[in-house]
Amino acid sequence: MILASNALLGLAILILVAQFSSITLCVHGVYYAYERDDLVRLRDYLESPTFSLRANWSGPPCISNSSRWVGVSCSNSHVVHLVLDELHFTGSLPPGFLENVTFLSRLSFRDNSISGPLPNLTNLVYLRDVLLSGNRFSGPIPLDYVDLPRLQNLELHENNLSRRIPPFGQLTLIGFNVSYNRLEGPIPQNRVLQKFPSSSYDHNPGLCGRPLETPCAVAPPPYIPPTPTPSPGPFIPPPAQPKKGLRAWIIALIAAAAVVVPLFTVAVVVFYCKMGSGRKEQAREDHGVSGSVGMMERSRLQSKSREDPERTVELDIFNGESQAFDLDDLLRASAEVLRRGKLGTTYKATLDSGAVVAVKRLNNMNGLGQKEFKQHMQMLGNLRHKNLVRVISYYYSKEEKLVVYEFVSDGNLFELLHENRGPGKVPLAWDTRLSIIKDIAKGLSFLHQSSSSQKVPHANLKSSNVLISHSNQNFCAKLADFGFFPLLSPRKSLENLAIGRTPEFSQGKKLTHKSDIYCFGIIILELITGRNPGETMVDNQGTASDLSEWVKKTVQGEWSTDILDIEIFAAKEGHDDMLKLTEIALECTDLVPERRPEASELLRRIEEIEIGNQDNN
Repeated sequence: MILASNALLGLAILILVAQFSSITLCVHGVYYAYERDDLVRLRDYLESPTFSLRANWSGPPCISNSSRWVGVSCSNSHVVHLVLDELHFTGSLPPGFLENVTFLSRLSFRDNSISGPLPNLTNLVYLRDVLLSGNRFSGPIPLDYVDLPRLQNLELHENNLSRRIPPFGQLTLIGFNVSYNRLEGPIPQNRVLQKFPSSSYDHNPGLCGRPLETPCAVAPPPYIPPTPTPSPGPFIPPPAQPKKGLRAWIIALIAAAAVVVPLFTVAVVVFYCKMGSGRKEQAREDHGVSGSVGMMERSRLQSKSREDPERTVELDIFNGESQAFDLDDLLRASAEVLRRGKLGTTYKATLDSGAVVAVKRLNNMNGLGQKEFKQHMQMLGNLRHKNLVRVISYYYSKEEKLVVYEFVSDGNLFELLHENRGPGKVPLAWDTRLSIIKDIAKGLSFLHQSSSSQKVPHANLKSSNVLISHSNQNFCAKLADFGFFPLLSPRKSLENLAIGRTPEFSQGKKLTHKSDIYCFGIIILELITGRNPGETMVDNQGTASDLSEWVKKTVQGEWSTDILDIEIFAAKEGHDDMLKLTEIALECTDLVPERRPEASELLRRIEEIEIGNQDNN
């Protein structure tokens, strides 16, 4: 009896263990073993030369609401986020590896090199964000993705996906991008997919239909064999018809022409008169003659167009801005051209109230939809840092896009460094250059942290876009022209920006936040050498190269004062700092983006150099 009793007790224990095998108790609480088992399968499939999942994924994935696993977030002991971005993973995803992670709401593998088919997401009803861009996924987009009820963001761009786009109809969907793939066929013409801009679909050679400009070919009608007809009999000419006078419609046509032709002639004359007037006005603007902001297409800005349902005549001013003004105030303001850049022309506008703002009129962005432009401007307007030029407001219409910034009074770094030379000019001291470098690092570090979702947060970092203000010999540098990378879809339009000079751009590789780091390195070298990076450098052997290569060849592994700007050469107490910053700049301009430091690390190292410089002084 005792043995039988023990046997029954053991059997009961085994049944209980079997029933609760999916839940494991640990000293810290509960975790779900079936979720861990699925993620362990992923750990065994993916490899990276720079990051080991095996070393970072051990023990339970969740302890209540926290996790020690890199890239994993938890809630109520369940895995809810799986984010493994930019970790250089290769390999493919194990089939069905998420089928038990049922509370997952965010899945992100952006900017790796994962290949194979997209993951199966069936039954993941809590999933909101699927971010798989910048990989090597191939094959079709699974049709099951249209059944994810809470899906908000789907990013599949820059892969090798093929076949057709499924008919996504989730009203929750607010972000969608399948550009740079090999998709084909018509874009589904439903209201969910039609609300996204053409940039969400670009660079799929076989894709057609709105919002792309590529129309879908009309299928030819089915072939219908002709009905056989009896052989014709002998030809019998029809009876001759009596001639009639001019028909009524011909007479009406002649009368209409008699009215329309003179009106058309008058319209042509008026058109050419206006064209001549426009050319004179443009000539005055090109010579920098002061005028009003009304010169910037005032008549078009003031009038509402019935043909353009997206047109607006209001300025959107961000909350917290003390300078309250409307579009009429801006149109009445006196204006002068400050500079012409690749993104557009910037004007200095003085309002009737005496307030001064900078107005940038954007070029080549007429394809942007109002919603896309507004959302992006709202994001830029929310960025607040003393080393970023503040965005005050913006204006949108199909023909015009204006961005209103705070006005920074003392020019830019390029002018200060290259146009402030010669007799009677005050050279830019080394301490000031070091302070400017630190300010740039502060602004860039903040931009990279607060805009981490942007692939290249600045994208146009160069000395002419570092604005300078100073008072009592205290200089403050502010970054301008940042954040426009997502609005410039065609790769050709990017070559005019600072990132167009990076090695990865010339090699046709992906652009990342490390492209900004390269541009920052060039600015550091520009401040140390005093040379214009836009000019070709020639070394002692007569070989032409860019600024970074010229410094590397001149230094040749050993510190050489030959690279120093003559204006700071005499500051011998700063040569050690110049050497350290040169080494940092050469790390920033490494040909391999992954070897370049992060912006936050650069700021820390530069601050250490500045503190040491202050201690020495």
